[in-house]
Amino acid sequence: MNLNQIHNVYFIGIGGIGMSALARYFKAIGKNVSGYDKTETELTKDLNKLGIEIHFEDKIDLIPVDYKAENTLVIITPAVPKNHSEWNYFIEKKYQIKKRAEVLGIITKDTFCFAVAGTHGKTTTSSILGHILFECGVDVTAFVGGIVENYDSNLIGNGKTVTVVEADEFDRSFLHLHPDIACVTSMDADHLDIYGDKSAIEDSFREFANKIEDKHKLFITKELPINGVSCAVNEEADYTAFNVRIKNSQYVFDVKTPTETIQNIEFSLPGKHNLMNALMALAMAKTFSLPTEDIANALRSFKGIKRRFSYQIKNEKLVYIDDYAHHPTEINAVHQAVRELYPNQKVLAIFQPHLFSRTKDFADEFANSLAAFDEVILLDIYPARELPMEGITSNWLLGKIENSNKKLVSKQVLIPTIIESDSTVIVTIGAGDIGEMVTAIKKALNETL
Repeated sequence: MNLNQIHNVYFIGIGGIGMSALARYFKAIGKNVSGYDKTETELTKDLNKLGIEIHFEDKIDLIPVDYKAENTLVIITPAVPKNHSEWNYFIEKKYQIKKRAEVLGIITKDTFCFAVAGTHGKTTTSSILGHILFECGVDVTAFVGGIVENYDSNLIGNGKTVTVVEADEFDRSFLHLHPDIACVTSMDADHLDIYGDKSAIEDSFREFANKIEDKHKLFITKELPINGVSCAVNEEADYTAFNVRIKNSQYVFDVKTPTETIQNIEFSLPGKHNLMNALMALAMAKTFSLPTEDIANALRSFKGIKRRFSYQIKNEKLVYIDDYAHHPTEINAVHQAVRELYPNQKVLAIFQPHLFSRTKDFADEFANSLAAFDEVILLDIYPARELPMEGITSNWLLGKIENSNKKLVSKQVLIPTIIESDSTVIVTIGAGDIGEMVTAIKKALNETL
């Protein structure tokens, strides 16, 4: 496919975090962009401000009349239902229809591509890397799965020669990419509704890793069973972060690379998992021959990502943090970071499970992760692309959590329930629409101070 011959790009599911980054990209390079989504969100409002028309009804007559089959690319989300009227119309009229991953594959094929893979850490690592490259003056476009605070966008740069992409393991999407430098941050079991078991997902990651012929350009966390350049925190590896200390609520650390030792790197994202994400980004940037001092300056200036340990309130009386964590490993990482920063404070975790299948597959792990907090509030499961499963409910999960200070509440009474708590650190967790409630929760808590 020649993207130069495409004048119009139409998205079904334009409001998704990955889809909206692509929409921004095509708008930035001069294409006509519009689309459909099920509901209006902050992301769709932001796209509107860029001049991208979006509608929220599945109606064929809302498709722009000048979007013809010969000049329009249609990009669909994996979550689109089979009976979607607009999708079926595009199929019937023989439009060019691609998944997001396929389009990223086309874009990255003719660029120098950095790909960040892993069941956890993709968004943070790719955001840090995109920021480093941009700050170092590289002609880069980075497509990331979160809103980067430095840019208030999920698209960094508008370069033509270098790309940074998240290599998404869902539906084996990352196999469409053409990476020149890549990393794998983790290979935990996830998406078992797609893969069936952990060995299948590991095989898929190995297939992705094999896309990098020169293993000096493939970076892995030390424990992974893949050949590549190893990275670790406080352990011996090819790239090691060590002498880690906290100063003024941020990390200061040193890094040993194969060729040098870099001292006193400053980085503000909390949690050991974020240290690893920063280390991986640094290693990939070093391999691209960027100056050490410039990399360190970029790490110092990185502000973080919305919904990734994102501070909403931070004062002596109360701390409110919001995080996208939707897997037990990610929840454990949030807990570790909170306890490291606020060791003697009572912590309330509000969790919205994401997908019936994921809740079923990891129920015991979720229960153990959540039990570590001082107080737990559960919301109902966010279904996303799934239909309910018999017996798989938040109340069922609640019964597994060994914590006497726990409850299940509806979204309608969530805010009053939070306000009743005497916890001084509050964390909202989940990948569903809990993110849409953050502003209201923040407002209500501020009114109590």
